[in-house]
Amino acid sequence: MITIGDINAIVSSALFMVIKMSLPVLLTSMTIGLVISIFQTVTSIQEQTLTFVPKVIGVFVMIILIGNWMLTELSGYITLLWSDFSKYVR
Repeated sequence: MITIGDINAIVSSALFMVIKMSLPVLLTSMTIGLVISIFQTVTSIQEQTLTFVPKVIGVFVMIILIGNWMLTELSGYITLLWSDFSKYVR
């Protein structure tokens, strides 16, 4: 029988997985945005759309670099959940 503690553990590990998967991509996007904002401040360029393309390229490159790790972690977590599935169904 599944208890509230089991549900809390599942939700907690799922939220940790979401944070762990999104953190490298978000940090990349934030760093690129910060660098371009500093460049815009120094050069007095006030173009709002200037950060879009570098951020997209940076996120794409980051996903290419760490995508294998992300999929490995996610498939391991899903395998762990499915291995305990009979315990959750009762």
